[in-house]
Amino acid sequence: MLNTSDLNQVMVIDIETVPQYASFDEVPPHMQDLWDQKTQFQRKPEQSAASFYERAGILAEFGKIVCISLGIFDVQQHQVHLRVKSIYGDNEKELLHSFVDLLKNQSNLLQFCAHNGKEFDFPYLCRRLIINGIAIPKQLQISGKKPWEINHIDTMELWKFGDYKHYTSLNLLAGILNVPTPKDDIDGSMVRQVYYEERNLKRIVIYCQKDVVTTVQVLLKLKGMNVISSENITIVT
Repeated sequence: MLNTSDLNQVMVIDIETVPQYASFDEVPPHMQDLWDQKTQFQRKPEQSAASFYERAGILAEFGKIVCISLGIFDVQQHQVHLRVKSIYGDNEKELLHSFVDLLKNQSNLLQFCAHNGKEFDFPYLCRRLIINGIAIPKQLQISGKKPWEINHIDTMELWKFGDYKHYTSLNLLAGILNVPTPKDDIDGSMVRQVYYEERNLKRIVIYCQKDVVTTVQVLLKLKGMNVISSENITIVT
């Protein structure tokens, strides 16, 4: 797949998610019960449903998307440039509408790329689109397709080389491939706190954009290409 992939048709994506409510006490009673049932086998014996709620952002049924960052390639005469833009906000439905509108101008042959995207980013997006009553764009529709017909790229899956027991974080993969990582602020475990307690969405956006850049560099390494210099990366604000 990597040998035949046209980078001009690849969009690298990363999403940041948080629980739908700031605290478990704010969750409607029937949803509290459903959360309790959903997570009963994930929690340690001493953990209550309430104390475990800080992890609700990783489940599409109980979380919401607050940022989608996109990396778009521009390859001309063997020069690779990258443009990164983000769609973000407190209103998830508006955010998702903006994302779908952006895809209307993209080719149906567009390939999404993400790290662990097939397990997290892509299904999470589709679930939240359905929950918000928004049609899934063609580029994300995989229902009825055979595995080899799905052209999404997942850098973690590529690194597995068929080993389904193997998990490698983006940070680790970047580290062993000597990819410079600009992560010098928060990590994924802090996103809920930054969103609800610090009220600093812009900080989350910057973190999300850094993930996109790192994923892009890892993808290039996996393709046997050089990483992109900072001069060839444009962050659209």
